[in-house]
Amino acid sequence: MNFSNTIDFRSIISTADWIVFFAVLILTLASVIYGQSLKKKSKHKSDTDYNFLDLLLMGRQLTLPMFVATMVATWYGGIFGVTKIAFEQGIFNFVTQGFFWYIAYIIFALFIVKKVSNYKALTLPNLIGKMFGPKSEKLSAVFNFFNVLPIAYVISLGLLIQAIFGCSMFMGMLIGTTIVILYTLYGGFRAVVFSDIVQFFVMCLGVFLVLVFSIKLFGGIDFLKANLPSTHFSPTGGVGLATTLVWGFIALSTLVDPNFYQRVFAAESDKAARNGILISTLIWFLFDICTTAGAMYARAVIPEAASDKAYLIYAMQILPDGIKGLVLAGILATILSTLDSYLFIAGTTVSYDMVPRKWKGKVSLYHLGIVFVGILAVVMGLVFDGNIKSVWKTLGSYSASCLLLPVVYGYIFPGKIKDMQFVIASILGVITVTIWRNIPLPGFWQNVDELYMGIVATSLGLVVYGLVRKENKKVKSL
Repeated sequence: MNFSNTIDFRSIISTADWIVFFAVLILTLASVIYGQSLKKKSKHKSDTDYNFLDLLLMGRQLTLPMFVATMVATWYGGIFGVTKIAFEQGIFNFVTQGFFWYIAYIIFALFIVKKVSNYKALTLPNLIGKMFGPKSEKLSAVFNFFNVLPIAYVISLGLLIQAIFGCSMFMGMLIGTTIVILYTLYGGFRAVVFSDIVQFFVMCLGVFLVLVFSIKLFGGIDFLKANLPSTHFSPTGGVGLATTLVWGFIALSTLVDPNFYQRVFAAESDKAARNGILISTLIWFLFDICTTAGAMYARAVIPEAASDKAYLIYAMQILPDGIKGLVLAGILATILSTLDSYLFIAGTTVSYDMVPRKWKGKVSLYHLGIVFVGILAVVMGLVFDGNIKSVWKTLGSYSASCLLLPVVYGYIFPGKIKDMQFVIASILGVITVTIWRNIPLPGFWQNVDELYMGIVATSLGLVVYGLVRKENKKVKSL
């Protein structure tokens, strides 16, 4: 077979593919409508408080199967980002976008789920407010907003629509985001969960089929070793240990990822949340094997292809008619399932966590928040020039260095960190990361990532504030 580095998607996609592709979209829409019909049958449907709780947390009725489906589906919207990294650097992607994250997931499941559930919070900033105080709640809402602003997933959706329909990336982002906004407005968290159930099965089947057909056509590991650079089999991908470990700290930001907390808050029990995360981790492991290996096959077969679309270009050339449509739908499902979750969380942050108390719980504000976040994400997608890896690195550095440590310390030493201590330490981290990113650095310091400096600054802020407070207490007691 002759494989091309570029293809015309509209000429390679058959009628059977289009039928399968749109059937998945219709099934996703039907699942959202079905989920809403279950809510309408509820005896609580006229209860305003229950309706808002349903909007945010599906009435805390998330069962284990639904928890696993929505958790797994939410995590892979940046599929063009991870396949780009795997195409360029091989198993470095599995280490930085997989292995490090599994450690964080297991820590969350075994040590944090129980602590979280005791607070009976509605959102992550709400939880932080209960742990530290009102000022910490407001500041963490700002962090939370930028952490979940779905820039990377809007870019991914724009790239996919651009590839399939030949429009500009901006138009692809705009059209795709508008559709997601509409069904998220319709059903809130319930719409996200029920759409994720369909998307979960389609996305997992899609990436699995790409790997299966790759092995069938080209063979296994021997083919990859013969056709890829040796650095593609290095855990550090040729960038060094320090740079690789930066992604380890970014992965730990899962411990302050609002999507995790949202699903734990929504779970019907602590046990369902804990087991759901552990089962999801196993599925993520298998999914990462499929995406990493698939992108490595793409590099071996079409090495000159554009790295951000190479996986898709490769998949469309090795798959038979009908299956191409399913895999396209799977990739779309992967993006949509993450975009709708992040859009929902960011909209909730604007309309619940960042507004005055008297406005909390207003559904109209939630709707405005969703629209505002969608527009901002499209604009920021243009600002980042479609670079998904840069989005993850930038937002992840702020989250891991400025919010992660105070929250983790709060779990380890409950009641020890005060409201202003949290605020000052976090702001020091923000200032340090921002300065480090934007000033020229001499010699050795050029190799020190801003994330490390942010962690140092945040830690010093916590320690120094604690020592000063302790000394002030001693002076007052004399």
